[in-house]
Amino acid sequence: MCGFRETLKVQRWDDHRYYHHSRINQSLHLVSASSFVCAYVTAFRDPAMAGLLGWLVAMTTRQAGHLFFEPKGYDVINDATHEYKEAIKVGYNLHRKIVLLAIWALSPLLLWVDPTMLHTVKPARNFPEFSRHVGYLWLALGGAGLAFRTVQLFFVRDLMTGLVWATKILTDPFHDIKLYYRAPGYLLRGEFFDTAEAPTG
Repeated sequence: MCGFRETLKVQRWDDHRYYHHSRINQSLHLVSASSFVCAYVTAFRDPAMAGLLGWLVAMTTRQAGHLFFEPKGYDVINDATHEYKEAIKVGYNLHRKIVLLAIWALSPLLLWVDPTMLHTVKPARNFPEFSRHVGYLWLALGGAGLAFRTVQLFFVRDLMTGLVWATKILTDPFHDIKLYYRAPGYLLRGEFFDTAEAPTG
């Protein structure tokens, strides 16, 4: 158990120091984390709404922070290239995230091919019903994405790495709120990076 906690600590620290220099990215992660917590609570009474909230708000704000505001050049703080960070990323690096986001964006087309989602729902009669079906689909996609990378890590790394990463992903919203709740205040004071020396790129 000690090893599990230490590995989780290392994964969280690596994720923060390599991929969260930008205060804008941190602020978007705060929005994302709060939305994910709401989605977690909502999932117990309305899974479809949780899927919509998780992807439309939480995932889009989170990934926008990484894609548009996080520096991609040489990281002088950690003495690491962007390519190196992408290569050692345990979870979804930017390339894998783009693939996942493409699948997410195209996934509603499955409801056009099979409006019953393999006979799990009745065909939607209007847009609100269609939206709810999309919510169920996106919730399943989120679970599948988590499971896929976890099992993949069992093979490319080891069992511990995969289990720790899955735990990290599921608890990230709570940890991100703890880490980044001050980020909007820093932004208002004109601080765009949380390091003494702003990264380049």
